[in-house]
Amino acid sequence: MSPLNALTWLLVLPLASSPVIYLAGRIPVRRGGSAAPARWLALLVMVVTGWLLYVSGQQVLADGALPLTIGKVALSMDGVSLLLGVTVLALTFLVTVFSIPYMAEETGEEKYYALLTAMMGTMIGLGCAHDLFNLWVWFEAMAITSYMLVAFYRQQRGALEAGIKYLVQSAVGSVFVLLGIAIVFATTGSLDPHEIRAAATTLDPMMLVAGALFLIGFGVKTALVPLHTWLPDAHSQAPSGISAMLSGVVIEAGLVALLRSLGCLPAASASWGGLILAFGAASMIVGNLMALRQTQVKRLLAYSSVSHIGYMLLGFGVAVGFSLPHGAAGGFFHLINHGLMKGLAFLAAGAFLYSLHVSKGSHAPLMVDDLNGAANRYPMTAIAFSVAVLALGGLPPLAGFMSKWAIMVAGFETHNRTVEALVVFAALNSVLSLGYYAPLVNRMYRHEPSPAVRDGKPIGFLMGAPLMVMMLAVIVIGFWPGAMDWITGPAASSLVGMFTGHGMVGN
Repeated sequence: MSPLNALTWLLVLPLASSPVIYLAGRIPVRRGGSAAPARWLALLVMVVTGWLLYVSGQQVLADGALPLTIGKVALSMDGVSLLLGVTVLALTFLVTVFSIPYMAEETGEEKYYALLTAMMGTMIGLGCAHDLFNLWVWFEAMAITSYMLVAFYRQQRGALEAGIKYLVQSAVGSVFVLLGIAIVFATTGSLDPHEIRAAATTLDPMMLVAGALFLIGFGVKTALVPLHTWLPDAHSQAPSGISAMLSGVVIEAGLVALLRSLGCLPAASASWGGLILAFGAASMIVGNLMALRQTQVKRLLAYSSVSHIGYMLLGFGVAVGFSLPHGAAGGFFHLINHGLMKGLAFLAAGAFLYSLHVSKGSHAPLMVDDLNGAANRYPMTAIAFSVAVLALGGLPPLAGFMSKWAIMVAGFETHNRTVEALVVFAALNSVLSLGYYAPLVNRMYRHEPSPAVRDGKPIGFLMGAPLMVMMLAVIVIGFWPGAMDWITGPAASSLVGMFTGHGMVGN
């Protein structure tokens, strides 16, 4: 199969297969059977999608970009698209395996797998969007699937409230994005990145207005402070697999959309770089301070995601403001690592939640106190959760430390005192985060088992296997960070090219 055909099917297959997955599970359920066919068909689609991504990705690594035109729709896979696609596909596959036992007794299981597959496809498509309007279309498609998955437990008031809060705030953000797109089109007469830059060669105040609208609109989905208020409710009320997706790749997809939209606007890299750095600093400190006071594990992890977006923004701000590819490489390295670490943390928390509550028919939240003595009965899950949170806290030599270190080194390469102060601020925030990560580990190993742990159910192989895979990945990447250079390097070059006008998508 040619790379172009592979890219076409890569974009079509997940979305086209979603209704088929739903029907494959729904028909047996209506006849009194189980939704098992939906599970296995979803996994099969992901395996085929992985092969298509491999074929098209080889061309991207060789030539830098793989443009595709379908009618009047222009798409292109570049280094950023490839990195996002690999991260999304890997996490979605592991979440699907984890969800087989977790969702087995839930009503609407077939909808879950259909929407999960569709959400994967929309994020891959978002990464490949070439012009601003198609970027918005893919972004909205991703949002629609995630709304329904956040409110999956629709019989619970909290889940419905979280879904509506997420819907309203995201819809408002989408309006801001659409207004920004309208301003760009009215000013330049085009939505193509190359044509926008050619039509507005000097800094136009209207471009700054459009950029501000993009920051607000896409910033909601990315959970930039102060646009993050939907995130803790959505993460805590969604099924654990979806919490891992929201934190591990959905907010990162929103970040990619934000960077792509700002990269289309000419002659303003320094301005965008400064704004990105400011949002990054605010997100780091607010996320950490809010996490310190949480008593629900999933809400704690949700606020932690806000702080980690701040680290990514520090790397990307350095790359955009100072044209340093090392900053972008560090930001993308942390994006991958955060997907692994936070995905592992949410799935491990989900395994505890399942064994302590869900398996007994309860959807009560997993409290911090529930983890007391968990290592006595669930040693492997406790180890996986410990590795995840300690890596998130930046403990060497785990993956989180390596990507944070790469971002900080890039910050010092700017020789700018403000940026250097932000790097020190980020390092202090990393230490601060251990104030809520370390007590979680302490509870699992040094306390007597809680009543919930003593009465908990066993954790099965299908639920535990993804945890072991992700834990090993976090450890191996920590010892061998260079293993990610093959994908972070092209992504960094693509990002810097967006803002400098050189090596842009489609060139």
